[in-house]
Amino acid sequence: MRIATYNVEWFFKLFDDAGTLLRDDGWSGRWNVTRAAQIDALARVFQALDADAILVVEAPDTSRGRDGTVALRNFAVHAGLRARDALMGFPNTTQQELMLLYDPDVITARHDPLTTGAPQFDGEFAIDLDIDATEDLVRFSKPPLEAALETPVGPLRLIGAHVKSKAPHGAVTDADVMRLAIANRRKQLAQCIWLRRRVAAHLDAGEALIVAGDLNDGPGLDEYEALFGRSGLEIVLGTAEPAERRLYDPHAAEALQSKLSAAPTTARFFKRHENRYLQALLDYIMVSPALRPRADKWRIWHPFDDPECWERKDLHGALLTASDHFPVTLDLI
Repeated sequence: MRIATYNVEWFFKLFDDAGTLLRDDGWSGRWNVTRAAQIDALARVFQALDADAILVVEAPDTSRGRDGTVALRNFAVHAGLRARDALMGFPNTTQQELMLLYDPDVITARHDPLTTGAPQFDGEFAIDLDIDATEDLVRFSKPPLEAALETPVGPLRLIGAHVKSKAPHGAVTDADVMRLAIANRRKQLAQCIWLRRRVAAHLDAGEALIVAGDLNDGPGLDEYEALFGRSGLEIVLGTAEPAERRLYDPHAAEALQSKLSAAPTTARFFKRHENRYLQALLDYIMVSPALRPRADKWRIWHPFDDPECWERKDLHGALLTASDHFPVTLDLI
């Protein structure tokens, strides 16, 4: 069975309010990419993945007059995918939903938010962010999707997450950059602590767990990491916990092993003011100790680093056109 996570940039811009694909020459949200070109590229990528379940990060929005699950199902039909049913958790107001696209002939899925271990993800989490002896209330702008799955490898719990970005968007001066970067990192770490508490509850219950999605974090991504001691990635993985309570992702383990050597990457952004590309490891599929023996293969579908993605020119081009992130897959046996 194959599980995937894929952050699709500006997916919602490819649909009208009825959830119909806008496969035309109008511009998508991607730089210099038409809607038709992005739709065709996404179809090719999803077809190549051939996954039983895909966590779609930044899925089409559900809002007044729009239903992202309808849009995602329409895309699956257009692309001829086995994974043709869609599950959404708590909607949000960012136009970037978290949804699970899955094959209903292989998997049954239901949204199953819990309150054990931490507040429900659409609520508030109390934590002292700035060490002033006063609790701050943290919210997820994109509440994680909690799903209960029945699969060929047994029952699974899935948490799909898109944790807050640490980028100082809107900063003008150097002082603004520093202030916003530190504030955003505090919120990002708080969300990861919240997420870890829910992970711990699932581990306590002895459940097979997958945590997937975009953590907007990895070792060495900004100069403020040392100020806080640990990255959000390390918090969610539980690297300070005993081995039997840690989650595992081999790409995360490789990146954390040495911050001096080259690490895997799952995203590629063009920095216009520097005229260069920045690559980062942001997307993960983490498994609980109970699932690790069944985890057969992790793969980042990177157009330059994965040999098949490099050699297949159609797939290579599609990956670069479809999104600024690349899919990650995990095969379970």
